Amino acid sequence: MIEKEKLKDYAKKLMFDMDDEEYTTLQEEFAVILKQMDLIGKIPNIKDVEPMSFPFINETAVLREDEVGDYLTVGEVLSNTKHQIDNQVKVPKVVDEDV
Repeated sequence: MIEKEKLKDYAKKLMFDMDDEEYTTLQEEFAVILKQMDLIGKIPNIKDVEPMSFPFINETAVLREDEVGDYLTVGEVLSNTKHQIDNQVKVPKVVDEDV
């Protein structure tokens, strides 16, 4: 079980806040994930399986080719925001510097 205080510390560092009920829900979700990881670890010979680097493993499953299409100019993008600096969209800080 991941301690609620540890979750609160991580949330603080990420400048993210939740109420106690949400932390409890998050703890329960992590418990499920940890249980699933434990089950996966019990699969015989799991260490002999090579990790996948790409989800499509056969030749018939291919991605489409990239195509250049319509795009927005810098001016059009910046016209959609109130906060900008040096031709860039300025967004709020979301991570504490001490992380």
